[in-house]
Amino acid sequence: MVDIVLLTLGEDSQCGCDGGACGTRTPILACRDALRTAGAEVRTVVAHDDAEIDEALRALPESRVIVATAADAQLRAVMRRLVRMYAPAPSKRPDTIAEDRTIPDLPPIGVLPLGPDATDLATRLGLPRKPADVAAAVLGGNARRLDLLRNDGGSVTLDGALLGGVDAAGTASTYLARVEVDDAVLADGTEPVLMSVVANASRYATVDGLPLVTAPSMEDGVLDVAVAVPVASRGLFRRPRVEIQVRRAHGRAVAISPRVEVPFVDDGVEGTLTRKRSWWMERAAWAVYVP
Repeated sequence: MVDIVLLTLGEDSQCGCDGGACGTRTPILACRDALRTAGAEVRTVVAHDDAEIDEALRALPESRVIVATAADAQLRAVMRRLVRMYAPAPSKRPDTIAEDRTIPDLPPIGVLPLGPDATDLATRLGLPRKPADVAAAVLGGNARRLDLLRNDGGSVTLDGALLGGVDAAGTASTYLARVEVDDAVLADGTEPVLMSVVANASRYATVDGLPLVTAPSMEDGVLDVAVAVPVASRGLFRRPRVEIQVRRAHGRAVAISPRVEVPFVDDGVEGTLTRKRSWWMERAAWAVYVP
């Protein structure tokens, strides 16, 4: 018999959602019933904080965990705790971890989308959305390994992060920041930057019609970075005009050092960057159940 933990996040789980238990009960109950009909033992859990998420994840790998998500931020919240649970201290790094990784292979999880959002990560990955299909995939045990990004703020990024773009009033503004991808410098900190993107997948590949990163993939082992810089062009008989220059690079890691406070959104979670932040690639570190 397969043991399943069906995990839902509540309002205090720091997932970036607004109030109440996240999502609806109907798909959760439908998934539970499909699992039980197939002979699985199912335990439903609502986690309201990190400690309760950790408690649910301790069932791994003996049991299989399905995360019911109404937003990508919820899946990120669970993966952040899973990474912390499995990440060894630098002084205790085992030889079994690949040289380009800081964590071992994480156990696969199931993803049950709760909302109708056709732009969420589950849709972009082509994961099943119907509760019965999710149940069948988890019981089937076939897993697809995916890249994720860790950062020195102690969190993870599944899809991507967008820095800048618009201010609190919704108008375009620029900021100064140094952006380095491996050995390439995309911005040196002395020129205005309109926005920058750190991408593992395609959520922020295009912003307001501006193509930033091209063909990002969660299975290529590299992160993609783009910086949009406004550049004034002058003609002999024309008024100056501003064009947006996009500089791109991909690699193992990126460091962004802002000279001012910069608003950002990371997997749907908003924040403000006030000091240097580094992201690095964890190739094929996590996995999801697929048909």
